[in-house]
Amino acid sequence: MDALVLAAKGITHHIAPTDLSTRGGLDVVALLVLVGWLYRRRPSAPAMPLVLVTLNVGLFAAMNAISAGKFPAGVGFGLFGILSLVRLRSAAFTLRDVAYTFVTLVIALCTGLPQRDGWLVITVDTVVLVAVLLVDDPRTDQPPTRTVRLTMDRVYDDPSLIAQDVAFRFGRAPLSVEVDEVDYVRETTRVSARYPAVPGEPAAQDMEPREQVTAA
Repeated sequence: MDALVLAAKGITHHIAPTDLSTRGGLDVVALLVLVGWLYRRRPSAPAMPLVLVTLNVGLFAAMNAISAGKFPAGVGFGLFGILSLVRLRSAAFTLRDVAYTFVTLVIALCTGLPQRDGWLVITVDTVVLVAVLLVDDPRTDQPPTRTVRLTMDRVYDDPSLIAQDVAFRFGRAPLSVEVDEVDYVRETTRVSARYPAVPGEPAAQDMEPREQVTAA
């Protein structure tokens, strides 16, 4: 239908209706596998499937609009500039969501380019989906953790003492501790400590400085 409308305007000499329909069908199938099956194997933000689908469909449409006729280079950059304005601002947006968003855009780019051999598009989509299937395996999940960010009111000469001090002040030994910032002016050290996650707790938590306890 889209191709027929564009053909009526005389700008689809580079896109045939059959080619557009074939690529659109491949994009839908790949999207169903990626979002409908692979992504839904794990708990996620309820709105993320909608985000992934709209990004894919929007980029697919933009690629076809750019390829449909003689567009100035500025128009193409403008369309992708508009897409770059989209920001996903959600506390539940994880690195896994970033990966799936990237794969969603890659599939849209591969299927959105006209006059490409069908076997090439199918091969690229299949390779991407199989890679996601193998890497994002729920059976290999590590126990969930949460990050606690603390500001320690001292500078440590011996880095090995940081984990001990964090355990003493927070009340539990951390799984790991990373130093984020050392301020020699204020004599503070900002660290991120990882702890086993407890159901219902946030993924990250900021802790204000506590009084330094000194041994007598």
